[in-house]
Amino acid sequence: MADLFSDEWMKSFQEQWNAEPGLADALSKINFNSTIAYGFDGEDTPRGVLIVENGKATGGELYNGQALSWDLRASFDNWNKWLAKPPGMMGLGMAYTSRKLKFNVGDYGAMIKDPRMAGPFIKSFTVMGRA
Repeated sequence: MADLFSDEWMKSFQEQWNAEPGLADALSKINFNSTIAYGFDGEDTPRGVLIVENGKATGGELYNGQALSWDLRASFDNWNKWLAKPPGMMGLGMAYTSRKLKFNVGDYGAMIKDPRMAGPFIKSFTVMGRA
């Protein structure tokens, strides 16, 4: 298994994202475009970036100064826990309120209130576990 958020891992995540109808297809219906960064809490910059155009992941790569729509951070242990057992809506809400999952960029509250985005966001944790 590739290191979490490495270039190889991000490319695998991209492939898994596109293979999951609950992500790519669902987000294409709302013309979702985003640059989503992932990394570890306490680090200055994220590690990896997923570029999503019209719901489909078109790039999975290392962070290299890209303008970000979202920047999700958590500890190494929490990421690994969520990859092994993806959280549901309640688990993500608790992770956010307890600051185990941080949004350095992006509005968690607005996203989670929109069911067209909340469902795919939750599904993305399941897909991460396949990367």
